[in-house]
Amino acid sequence: MPATSTNTFIAMADGVRLAATLYVPDGEGPWPAILEALPYRKDDLTSSYRTEYVRLSEAGYVVCRADVRGTGTSEGVAEDEYPEIERRDMNEVIAWLASQDWCTGNVGMYGTSYSGFNAIQVAMTRPPALKAIIPIFATDDRYADDVHFFGGALKALDLVDYPTYMTGLNALPPVPSLYGQGWRDVWERRVQENEPWVIRWLEEQTFGPYWQRGSLRPDYGAIQAATMIVAGWADGYTNNSLRTMAELTCSKRLILGPWAHASTETSLPGPNVDLLPEMLRWWDRWLKGIDNGVDREPAILVFARRSTKPQPDLAEVRGEWRYEPGWPLDRGRELSMPLENAVAASRPAPDGLEVRGDVGWTAWISCAGNLPYGQPQDQRPDEAWSVVYDWPPLAEELEILGHPRVGVTITSSAPVAFLSAKLCDVFPDGTSALVTRGLLNLAHRESRQEPSPLEPGAPYRVEVELEVTSWAFEPGHRIRLDLAGSDWPNAWPPPAAATLTVERGGSALMLPVIEGPSPITERPVLAIPSRGQERYESSKGNTVDEVVWRIEHDVLDRETRAVAQSSGTTEAEGERPRFHELYGGTVAVSTRDPAVARADSRASLTIEWPEATVTTEVHQVVRSDATTYHLTIELDVSENGMPRWSRQWDRRIPRRLQ
Repeated sequence: MPATSTNTFIAMADGVRLAATLYVPDGEGPWPAILEALPYRKDDLTSSYRTEYVRLSEAGYVVCRADVRGTGTSEGVAEDEYPEIERRDMNEVIAWLASQDWCTGNVGMYGTSYSGFNAIQVAMTRPPALKAIIPIFATDDRYADDVHFFGGALKALDLVDYPTYMTGLNALPPVPSLYGQGWRDVWERRVQENEPWVIRWLEEQTFGPYWQRGSLRPDYGAIQAATMIVAGWADGYTNNSLRTMAELTCSKRLILGPWAHASTETSLPGPNVDLLPEMLRWWDRWLKGIDNGVDREPAILVFARRSTKPQPDLAEVRGEWRYEPGWPLDRGRELSMPLENAVAASRPAPDGLEVRGDVGWTAWISCAGNLPYGQPQDQRPDEAWSVVYDWPPLAEELEILGHPRVGVTITSSAPVAFLSAKLCDVFPDGTSALVTRGLLNLAHRESRQEPSPLEPGAPYRVEVELEVTSWAFEPGHRIRLDLAGSDWPNAWPPPAAATLTVERGGSALMLPVIEGPSPITERPVLAIPSRGQERYESSKGNTVDEVVWRIEHDVLDRETRAVAQSSGTTEAEGERPRFHELYGGTVAVSTRDPAVARADSRASLTIEWPEATVTTEVHQVVRSDATTYHLTIELDVSENGMPRWSRQWDRRIPRRLQ
């Protein structure tokens, strides 16, 4: 069933118009509607998404792709990421879709990352017409599992990516040919009224009302719409998967694959799949009422990973697809592995650790996506600066699924310190493969809402929850636990070069072991990708021209630097303009004093239309000392190569037990 596309504006109650493109099947309606809402400019930056919308429309759905308020060709101001007004807008868009003559009155909402987030958030408000959602690579906890904070510590490398990019993106104008007269007036308002989102993120350093507003956790009963979660083991938002499945009371399903924060068809690592047939089965059941049996199938499709040697651009992880009946598993148990039983017990107790700010670079970042934000490497370079616990080689295979935990008694010489924990699989040749990781700002040991400093020298019993994982350790391999005082450049380094002391007695690694095979012997069969894998592809679906991923150790300056940058050009095609982007930067930390750190980033975005060529350029720098984050941002906007506007921001933000 061929589809046609139409651009339109949908008026909100306050008079602001949201720009939308409707993909409508040919033939007689009515049809259900599917909504995806993003700030990533539907008509240029993410115009490649059209292929998916056409496929959905050809299957008998009206697809509505909307630019959220203040972005793309929509009116208003993009005041923040996931603001309250955005949820009200989406409720109005859903009601508008359901009221159209061509709509059956049933609406679904879906999307990857940002649009997966707002699908969850809108479903929490229970709009009557919203019957089903499919959040892909999204989270239930914006504070703990997003690009802002990790274990109560500020994210570091993410600062040179998303916030800088969004400052530039939000300063671009609407599409002149779609908006019409006045597009330059809208453009000027965006430049003059938009504030960089990162300012608020740096100010909100604890899990308060700001982060609670956009988080499903712990109020999972708020969602009534049938929910199919899609998550990836190499993605930073995977914690949402099993814990949300355990708590949702609505109809639910989970597809948990090997993927990073990228399309399931092109992700590194694979195996890659075409997700759309599984999405259609969910939509057909809950939007069309077709009894296709998807709601009677096992609730979880999981790719169970096996021992795989690390590569930063690993094409495929070893493992297999299987069904699980639900979560938690009846055959699951927790295996306690006391630190006293590890090989490290041959050292004199207790275990002392001098904190360095640059430990963690072999693990890269937890919200990994496309290159240069890639996958972990061999962990041994970082392990030289960690306390390492090895258990004897395994006689039999040991499989885990869930959240590993580390419970330790620890003392710190400083009132603020971090504890990084990494679970690794050590191969017979010594290769150390990262399985999963966790971090705890020890000031958050009792509360992430109201952290409290440590008393130097006093022992504390703390628990670090590692990120959810699946892994089968093979016979002859060893299980390894790495403890360190930083996880850089994933997280900002701690404010002091502390000494940490771990007491082995009573401390243990707890593994979520599963015993025996799944009770469901049938194996899932997922569709093969409908398109080939690009060597490099951005998270927006565009081919990347150049990727930089480099670690620099400056011996004389006693500084370690991580450099990440990507650039790409989408050539003009039909109504699609030429779009060029370049963004990235450097994060650095002193090897003498972890408090001395910085993230220096740039973003340049250019769109070429017949009416004008527009460019935004952003330079953002975050520096720290022991007490303060120093933030400076410069924004320059030009038209046809001539400067139009410039803005600057300068903030000094106290580190609140960070």
